Order: sequence, then structure tokens, then C-alpha cells
Amino acid sequence: MPTSFSVPIWQKPQTASTFQSLVPDGTLVDVVIVGGGFMGLSTALHAARLGLGVQVLEAGEIGQGASGLNGGQVIPGLKYDPEWLLEHFGPERGLALVDFAASTADTVFNLIRDEKLAVPFTRNGWIQAAHTETALTAAANRDRQWRARGADVRLLSQSEIAAMTGAQGYLGGWLDRRAGIIDPLAYTLELARIAAAAGARIAERQKVVKLTRDAGVWRVSSANGAEVRAKAVVLATNAYSDGLLPGLAETIVPLHSFQIATAPLSSNLAAAILPEGQAVSDSRRILIYYRKTADGRLVLGGRGRMALPSGEADWAHLQRALVRLYPALADTPIEKRWFGRVAMTPDHLPHIHEPEKGLLAVVGCQGRGVGLMSALGKRMAGYLANGDAARLPFPLSPIRPIPFHAFRQVGVAATIAWYRMLDAFER
Repeated sequence: MPTSFSVPIWQKPQTASTFQSLVPDGTLVDVVIVGGGFMGLSTALHAARLGLGVQVLEAGEIGQGASGLNGGQVIPGLKYDPEWLLEHFGPERGLALVDFAASTADTVFNLIRDEKLAVPFTRNGWIQAAHTETALTAAANRDRQWRARGADVRLLSQSEIAAMTGAQGYLGGWLDRRAGIIDPLAYTLELARIAAAAGARIAERQKVVKLTRDAGVWRVSSANGAEVRAKAVVLATNAYSDGLLPGLAETIVPLHSFQIATAPLSSNLAAAILPEGQAVSDSRRILIYYRKTADGRLVLGGRGRMALPSGEADWAHLQRALVRLYPALADTPIEKRWFGRVAMTPDHLPHIHEPEKGLLAVVGCQGRGVGLMSALGKRMAGYLANGDAARLPFPLSPIRPIPFHAFRQVGVAATIAWYRMLDAFER
């Protein structure tokens, strides 16, 4: 969540909450969804449209978590390429997963178009920028695999990527035209709006503290004393998972993603920097990502410190990266700084768990959360409606806590520091 000295540009207006719809205590609904981010709201929308009675319980306010604070990049696919997915999941499940992964950006942009959502967006693609020959080879392999499946992608030469990004230091890259950018807070709030219009009840500031099952019915209790009874529960808390479901928080490594935004760029700078409006992620071990906003700012993000930030100096590494890429921005003010929490799984894949009948949890966005969780929510709604696990792109898996999880943060922090040093040597 943003700190008192650091708020996002697209901060939710400080007005009375729009989302205060809570069923009367003890009411039985079909599903309670814990968490009001992309996953929870997409599931709520599609479950309500399938005729299910839905209650969303959000601990804070809609848009306060990573869904409202992320980089706004809508990227199809997963961390793994099609051939890896086919090898590891088999021809039938693997092919279905490749098709699902290819469609996730379409889910977002089609929803914005079809529902006429008030969400600023640009769909001119996403560039994966290569800063080493090794990264270029990997990009060529990815390009070959996706082009073979008809994807609108292509490799970029050094001159092409320089022209498309206006940045210094890249050897080439890969353009995926299926991708784009959105205003993530606007998208989150609009998802909540249409989910509510479809019949889902959404209540903010309702932190769930207890789950109990009695005679096949789940009792979901909040810190405010409210209790909702449900046939099923979906935990859509991802990086904000706590001890509500024992072991779940220990299956992920939560990381902080920090971002900065410049003042609106001058017309000359705006014409030279990302002139066609693509999003960019680079190939470094500790990658950075950036895009332009609808109001003409450049937003750049990357990994931040593991602890909560204590001052503006905690964003200094991003400002250095900004100037390294765009020396002309050295004197451009940084007007906003913020951060959100993201979740990584050890195998870099999303996980779907059902430890008890009717109790589901989804974790692990892996940097693809906008499209991935929007699309996965629709599949989750189908599973809730008919119980057909074949509708889920990922197999249900048991909860497997990471060994020595309590020490994992220390190891991750050390790894990030080491990778930063290696990246510096490769400049």
C-alpha cells in the first residue's frame, strides 16, 4: 500500500466508499471471495453473471493493493514459452495452457471494449528489451515458438529498438503486439463497478479473520464482527495472504515492486521516448519496466527493498535506471513514488489450491497479473458453477510451504543485491 509520503498518481478519491454492500449476518451465499483485486473481482463478475450469489470481502479499499498499484502492463503468455509448457504438462494440458496464456491480454482489452469501461489504454504492444547477446538468443527462441503458433510478434534489431524506445544500451529485443498498457487503478475500479452491477456484493474494510466449516457450509468472519455463510470460498489475496489458510502464505515469496513517475514530459521528449506507446520490460536479472501514461508521464518500476520504504531514497535506484536509459531526463522532476506487493512462486507458475471441498486459493501472478488474473477469474467462476476442474487452465495442486520460509526474505534480499551487481557489470 502507498505510504503517507508516497501515493500513486491515480489515487482513489478520498470520498465515502462506493463499495459497502454486505449481506445480512448469517446469510447463505454461493461464494465468498476474499480479496478485491483482479482475481477476486474477475471471479465475482463472471460468477454473478452465471447466476451465483457472490459476496466480495476486501480488507482495505478496492485498488489499494497491487492490482491498483502495478505497472499497468498487459502481457500475454507466462514466464515459460510454449515448448516448455508442452513438455512439462503434456500435449493435451500443455496445449490448452498455451492457448489460455496466449489469450489473456485479449481478455482485458475485449472487456474494456465490450463493457465500455472508463479505462485509459494503449494496445500497441510490449517490448522485451535485450541488453546482452544471451538475451537476444532467448528472444529469438521465444519469437520462433510464438510465430509458429500465429502470434503477432517479431524480433527487433538494435536500430529498431532504439527508435521504438528512445533508450540507450539495448542490443535488440522482441515485440509482442498482442500486449498493451492500461491505467491499473481505473481498471480495478471499473471491474468492481461492473461486478456490482452484475449482482455481486462488494464490501470494503472487511478483513476476514476466520474460516470455519459446519455441515458443509463455510462461515466467513471478519474483524468487524460480520459473518457470511457460503457454499464456497475463494481466497484471492495473493501477495497479501496471511495465516487465514494455514500454510498458504508460506508457498509464496512476497516482493515489493517500486515505481516512480516523472512530471509530464515536454513535447520534444514525449516524441522521442516510446513514440508509439509500447510498454517495455528489460532482460536484466533484476528487471525494470516502464511505460508512458495517458497524461504524458514516464513511469518506471522495478524491485525495491524487502522492508517497507522509509523515505524517497528508497526509490533512488529507479531514478538512476531512468537516467541511464534516458540521460535527457536527468533534470526532469520525479513527482510520484509508490509501491505494491507482488507474489512469486518457486516454479514461477500460478498455483490453484483446494485443500478442502469448496475452499479455493489462487496465488502467483509472476509479473503477468493484469491479463492472467482477469482470464483466470473467468475460469474460476466456471469451476464454481459446475465443478468441472477441466475448465481450469492449471491443475489443482496441494499446498506445499517453502522450506525455511521464515529465512526466505533474507535470501531473496541477498540474491537481489548479487543480481544487481551482476547486472551492473553487463552494462
